[in-house]
Amino acid sequence: MASLARSTSTVGVMTLASRVLGFLRDVVLAVMFGAGAGMDAFLVAFKIPNFMRRLFAEGAFAQSFVPVLSATKSRDSGQEVQELVDVVAGTLGVILIGVTLVGILAAPLFIYLFAPGFASQPAQFDLAVDLLRLTFPYLLFISLTAFAGGILNTYGQFGVPAFTPVFLNICMIGAAAFLSPLFARPEIALAIGVLLAGVVQLAFQVPFLIRLDRMPRPRWGWRNPQVRRILRLMLPILFGSSIAQLTLLLDTIIASFLASGSVSWLYYADRLMEFPLGVFSIAIATVILPSLSARHASKSAAEFSDTLDWALRLLALVGLPAMVGLFVLAGPLVTTLFNYRSFTGHDALMSQYALMAYALGFMGFSFVKVLVTGFFAREDSRTPVRCGVISMISAMILNLVFVGAFILMDWPAPHAGLALATSIGAFINAGLLYRGLRRDGVYQPGAVWRRLLIQVGLSCLAMGVVLGFGAADLETWVARTAFERVQWLLVWLAAGVGIYFACLALLGVRPADFTAVGEG
Repeated sequence: MASLARSTSTVGVMTLASRVLGFLRDVVLAVMFGAGAGMDAFLVAFKIPNFMRRLFAEGAFAQSFVPVLSATKSRDSGQEVQELVDVVAGTLGVILIGVTLVGILAAPLFIYLFAPGFASQPAQFDLAVDLLRLTFPYLLFISLTAFAGGILNTYGQFGVPAFTPVFLNICMIGAAAFLSPLFARPEIALAIGVLLAGVVQLAFQVPFLIRLDRMPRPRWGWRNPQVRRILRLMLPILFGSSIAQLTLLLDTIIASFLASGSVSWLYYADRLMEFPLGVFSIAIATVILPSLSARHASKSAAEFSDTLDWALRLLALVGLPAMVGLFVLAGPLVTTLFNYRSFTGHDALMSQYALMAYALGFMGFSFVKVLVTGFFAREDSRTPVRCGVISMISAMILNLVFVGAFILMDWPAPHAGLALATSIGAFINAGLLYRGLRRDGVYQPGAVWRRLLIQVGLSCLAMGVVLGFGAADLETWVARTAFERVQWLLVWLAAGVGIYFACLALLGVRPADFTAVGEG
């Protein structure tokens, strides 16, 4: 497990750098563009290719390609591996080019589907269409980037793919700062920044593929047995991902009918929640997928279970305090990062409500990221789909229930109902996945779980009490200067982290508990 811990640390550090820069990007966007109609239009135009990216790149494709590539690498020669890389690159590239052309031509239809509420505002609708035609090609480049990252991860080079998203943040910050003053509609500059970022991210990974001697020589391979194997694995995942995208689509549809700024408030809250999710949960899941695939291929059932248990224990150790911190410090975080110039105090309050709702589901999102690898590593894509369908349909129903209830109650933040429904749906998904792994007999929780949960729970409680004193009310944070906000937020964050780890130490938790096989 020590090598996995080092790899997870590498991915975590690289992802941390990306997320910190991502925070800077979002601060720039909030300060320069606020949370109005123009920003809502850009976020919808950016969200559509991102949905497709999750569907093709980080979803069905990555979760099907990496296990097949890992298995091929473990049992075949380098020639077979290169052939697989070549035919997958060519086949994937042709499909993505076709999808991209359709997206550009059908941009108005996509805006109607994703944000029908914009139709009542012709200027906002036309802007969203123009922006989407610039951002949609991002799907092509970022999907090929994910393909390259899958190859690098399979060969143990986790740092490069984890660092690559930094370039999206750099390009968008540069576009906002230097290009936006040149356009009558400054959001156009952001869309150009997204397109440029796709090209840069793909180009960045090319030298590392060349160094590995795994640079693809694309050729069409639709009938190749390995490609067909990947496609067979992809189809059920695509179906499940489509259900997930329908849920996200419903979120955006509903938000487009709510108060102007609702799409932006949800975006900024989601970005804050995604920070620890990316640094901890996704890093752990990224590292263990190739390892689990190799253990499955070698029929090492005990090591498979131990690896999964190690990942879940580590996730509980770092994820639970992150969840508590996000919920308690939602207001201070939003205010400190975004509440300047165009981003008003009202915007901060609305984003705080959304972040608190997302924070409640943080561990659900996290457990899903890790548990699902236990299925994909065994090339079982059907079970996660069934679990996903049930949880997503539940979330879709809850979306309508919560938003409707909040509107009837005349609560000023009905958009938070969308975040709350998404959080509950994540826990439903995680519970179903866990039950599936236990039913299949591939995961046996370690004996220390009960003790660990008590230790972590008590430490989180102590940390939450301390942070509760520092959270104060939102008006206090809004009234502070930027320097005062940063100063006090850092003080309370340091206090919370210190209390948490001090309590863990007093309760007997040691680093060695998370570095050795069989400790769980």
